[in-house]
Amino acid sequence: MQQKIILSADSSCDLGPALLSEHQVHLFPFTVLLDGNAYSDGIDITPDDIYHTWWNKKVLPTTAAVNENQYDSHFRQWTEQGYAVIHISLASALSSAYQNACLAAQSLPNVYVIDSCSLSTGSGLLVLQAADRIARGMEAEQIYREVSALTQKTQASFLLDTLEFMPAGGRCSSVAKLGVNMLHIKPCIQVHPDDSGSMGMGKLYRGKLDRCLQKYVRDVLAHPEQIDTSRAFITHSGIDDAILQAVFRTVSELVPFEHIYTTRAGCTVSSHCGPNTLGVLYLRK
Repeated sequence: MQQKIILSADSSCDLGPALLSEHQVHLFPFTVLLDGNAYSDGIDITPDDIYHTWWNKKVLPTTAAVNENQYDSHFRQWTEQGYAVIHISLASALSSAYQNACLAAQSLPNVYVIDSCSLSTGSGLLVLQAADRIARGMEAEQIYREVSALTQKTQASFLLDTLEFMPAGGRCSSVAKLGVNMLHIKPCIQVHPDDSGSMGMGKLYRGKLDRCLQKYVRDVLAHPEQIDTSRAFITHSGIDDAILQAVFRTVSELVPFEHIYTTRAGCTVSSHCGPNTLGVLYLRK
């Protein structure tokens, strides 16, 4: 008899409604604290709400990870029905979510928590890898082992258009040191899966956003022979459609990906990176 498996992920995976529905992914929303109010990520607050509050009041949100008791309730509703649970967590270097999920899992049967060592659709790529294996009838423990091994193959980076949000959010000290007054400097933020998903500053680009993004895309896809071409994500925090389409065309020309998904980043990425941020994310071979 095939094992019954529930696929779960933190709301920071940024997969979007269509993919979440297609692969039956159950999200647990992070709490977003903004201007004295608490919201659920993706449910009653959007990135545009965050931007408007920043522009009008110079107030940025903080994101609160799901605590152990919340994860316990989230997992228990399925384990009590005989399901195994695979849960993909936001990088442990960026949040206590992974630790809290592991603590909850200790007291429950057949709950497997994976530290994605990534964020946004870097985590989302791993969610889809787990979904592929569930569809093939693989057992939960084997899925856990195989997807855990893929965490070190995620390639996740973003190009920032503005330096306002990252220093205020405090997530990447190397960017904060640049200061917010360096005109036309657009840093690439690189996620390091070999350091539990910590973020660091990559290459600096100078010039207009559309040209910088074209250079960035060519840099991150410079070695197509090293890329798993099954899927790629173009994930953005709100950007002009003409720029987005130009990036899509360039990605398509450079690497023969089977699927290229365009997704809008949720509150976690958007609150730290600001509008016009864009990343190309994929798995390495």
